[in-house]
Amino acid sequence: MKKDSSPEPLADREIVTTRVIDAPRELVFKAWTDPEHLAQWWGPKGFTNTFQEFDMRPGGAWRFVMHGPDGVDYKNKSVFVEIVRPERIVVRHVSGPRFQVTATFAEQPGKTRLTFQMLFDTAAECAKVKGFAVEANEQNFDRLEAQLARMA
Repeated sequence: MKKDSSPEPLADREIVTTRVIDAPRELVFKAWTDPEHLAQWWGPKGFTNTFQEFDMRPGGAWRFVMHGPDGVDYKNKSVFVEIVRPERIVVRHVSGPRFQVTATFAEQPGKTRLTFQMLFDTAAECAKVKGFAVEANEQNFDRLEAQLARMA
C-alpha cells in the first residue's frame, strides 16, 4: 500500500494575527522597514533588541538579539524573501524555529489592516510555538501601535 505523502494542511502549519491599525499604510510600513523604528517595538512586551545587520532586500540578512525581560538573550537570523512597498514583506526565519513570515499591509481609509502570517515547515514545529506565539504576536502589535503614536 502506498503511503500518502501529501503535505500537512496549511492551517496546521500557520499562525495568523490580524489587526486594523489606526495609522496610514505608509507609516505602518515605515515602522516595519526602518530599523531604528523596528528595533523599538519588535517582540513581546518587555523585550528589547540589538540589531547587528538589517539588509532589507531579497536575499539580505536580518540578524539581531532579542533581550528578554528575564535577562535571556535570543539570537535571531532571518533572510528577506520579498519586499513589495508598501504592501507586503516576506521574511524567512532561519534560526530555530524555522518559519516564514508574510506581513501584508492593506490600505483602509486612514487605517491599515495588518496581517501577520507565520508559516512553519511542519505542524509539529507550529504546535511547539503556538502556545506562546499567539499572545506574543498580540503584544508585538500593541508595541507597534505605541511606536506609531510616537512617530505620528
